[in-house]
Formats: sequence, structure tokens, C-alpha cells
Amino acid sequence: FCVGAGCGVVLSVAFILVKAVFHRGIEDPEEIERLGLPVYASVPKSVDIQKQNRKRKNNSTSVLLAEHNPADLSIEALRGLRTSLHFAMLEAKNNVVMISGPAPDIGKSFISSNFAVVVAKAGQKVLLIDADMRKGHLHKVFGCDEKNGLSDCLSGAKELSQVIKISEIKNLHLLTRGQIPTNPAELLNPPK
Repeated sequence: FCVGAGCGVVLSVAFILVKAVFHRGIEDPEEIERLGLPVYASVPKSVDIQKQNRKRKNNSTSVLLAEHNPADLSIEALRGLRTSLHFAMLEAKNNVVMISGPAPDIGKSFISSNFAVVVAKAGQKVLLIDADMRKGHLHKVFGCDEKNGLSDCLSGAKELSQVIKISEIKNLHLLTRGQIPTNPAELLNPPK
């Protein structure tokens, strides 16, 4: 019995590992559309950003591509996203967009910062909030200090008007992550 149970466990673990190795995630927007979910844009990786990351030996992008190379295909895709969301949100109760992802280093900061610039340059007022209170680095992208940010506001140490930073880009304001709290989840739990 023990040998059979042991073999069952080993085979199960091997099956899961093989499945994980061959599963590459979602590679085609049609896979999402087959689930009945809309795809508003597909943003390609920027060749400029990939070159910069190779030079820096890491993936922390600190360049606003929408400012430095607005003709890049990634930025053009973000303009398409802006247009798609404009029409998709015509009857929405608010104009809040949340950008999230399942893992680190997949482009959330790149998309959110450059999308914010694209929308602001179209004449809309934008407040970009860095809600990653553990590893948020949008303050680096915009060249400002992370202090006095979202965590300080949520903890009651500062008022919202005291923590919103004005960027160099017209119509774009930034709310950085703030001081790194000991337990960020606790700050997000209260009803306020």
C-alpha cells in the first residue's frame, strides 16, 4: 500500500511539474475573447525599453517612453487603448481604471505610467496612484520622492491634498506609495 501511495504522489507531482513547464500562459488575445471577455488592446514589448534593460541588467524601467519616444509601437497601442476605453466607459459610473497583474515584472508600471501620460496629453486630468506599497517604484519613473504618499494618507498621517504630487506633464498628478508600512494589507482593510 505504501509503495502504491508513494508512486501516486510522485506521479502526481511529476504531472503537475510537466504541465507547469509546458503552460506558457495566455499568448493570444483570442484566448481571452473565447472566455467572453473583451480585449481592448494588445501592447507589444518596446524595443527601446528592452535595450535599456539589457544595459541596466534589470527590468526596472525608469524612462517614460510616451515622453521620450511617442512614436514607439507600445505607445501607439496605448493610444488605441485610450480610444477603446473612452467608448467602453461612456456609460460607466466613474472613470477609474485599475491596472493589475498576476506577477512582478510583467509591465504594470510601464503600462500604467505611460498610459497616464497618453491620457493626460489628450487633455484629460489624470491621478496616477501607486498602490504597490511594498515594491512600488512609480516615484522613480517620474523623478520624485516616494515619501508622503498613499500609505501616509491611509494611515491618517497626511491629508489627501498633502500627498498628491504635480508632475512635469500637464494634467498629470501622482500619488506615490508613501513610506513602506509594516503590513500594507491592514491599511487597505478599513471601510474608508
